[in-house]
Amino acid sequence: MTLKIEIWSDVVCPFCWLGKRRLDQALSTFSNKEDVIIEWRSFQLNPGLKTDPGIYIQEYLSREKGIDINQIKQINNQLKDSGTAVGLNYQFNKIIVANSMQAHNLLHEAKIQGKQHLVKENLFQAYFEFGKNIDDQQVLTEIAQISDMDLRSTEQAIISKLHWNAIQTDIIEAQQLGVRGVPFFVFNRKFAVRGAQELNIFTEVLEEAFRDSQ
Repeated sequence: MTLKIEIWSDVVCPFCWLGKRRLDQALSTFSNKEDVIIEWRSFQLNPGLKTDPGIYIQEYLSREKGIDINQIKQINNQLKDSGTAVGLNYQFNKIIVANSMQAHNLLHEAKIQGKQHLVKENLFQAYFEFGKNIDDQQVLTEIAQISDMDLRSTEQAIISKLHWNAIQTDIIEAQQLGVRGVPFFVFNRKFAVRGAQELNIFTEVLEEAFRDSQ
């Protein structure tokens, strides 16, 4: 029996990268990891966001959430420390504020091509570490290339917005499941983990969900 993990996530969510890394660590020591299937589902924290390379992420979040900018910086510093502990290199001052719809479109194409988990990691790194504009078609094509995707099919999917209906289906399903924030991990539609929990939580749920699947 296989264990399917569906993960609702947004590319611009720093907790989602942290949660992915902790799940990856749990899977690395999981004896039945060959029987695990991971599917990334789409969620947008701010669907109406207009891409704006001219504003720092701290300024955007302060304005959007009505939180003092120094508090935003403090939260980001804590996140940076948590990321460092698991090998992530958040560079919040480099982030380009960008709508994530095109990135989700790429992820759905990557699913068809069997490259989704790798592409998700490369999108996170491009956005949070390298300061790339994930709403830029050239950036997405470069990510597809380093992820060994078929570039002709990928470029057609990007230009035609091929998977936008599938993205909306994911978002509607998240609402039906009561997902209010991401990351949200669902194991065989029976067990759920909300947020970027500690490694031991992912390890325990993996073991329990796999036992249940048997």
